[in-house]
Amino acid sequence: MSVILKHEGGFQNDPDDYGNWVGGYQVGTLVGTKYGIAARFFPDEDIPNLTIDRAKQLYFRYYWLPMNLDGICRDASALEIFDFGVNAGKHRAIRTAQQLCGVNQDGVVGPVTTNAINNYNGDFVKDYKHARRVYYEYISTKRDNAKFLRGWLNRVESTHF
Repeated sequence: MSVILKHEGGFQNDPDDYGNWVGGYQVGTLVGTKYGIAARFFPDEDIPNLTIDRAKQLYFRYYWLPMNLDGICRDASALEIFDFGVNAGKHRAIRTAQQLCGVNQDGVVGPVTTNAINNYNGDFVKDYKHARRVYYEYISTKRDNAKFLRGWLNRVESTHF
């Protein structure tokens, strides 16, 4: 969690950040994000007053458990997938790992995916970081995302213990 919280930081309410809006991107209400917990995805949370402990609870319940990363043997691999899931979406993070490992891209970490990640022929973390960079460069061309690219790429480089 310390890596995730370091990446996500404190409160912000940038109007160009898709996750800051409740009720639709720049149509609803600008609320913000704190510790990476976005108003758009957690509309019932008091985002400006969110505590670190509450953020950790939300990450565990809505990200870690559904992503089913406990079976990943290397902590660095699990952290890489988890961090990407927090930032880009759980299913995207899992499908990226599955694509890299050459298994069915169903967005679910089951025994086949876990085994493929644990027995990856190569440097999983290095290759996964590359896949993240490619994704971020692609989405930086969408909406008003170009201004976020440097931060996303810095995040990839600093995802480690």
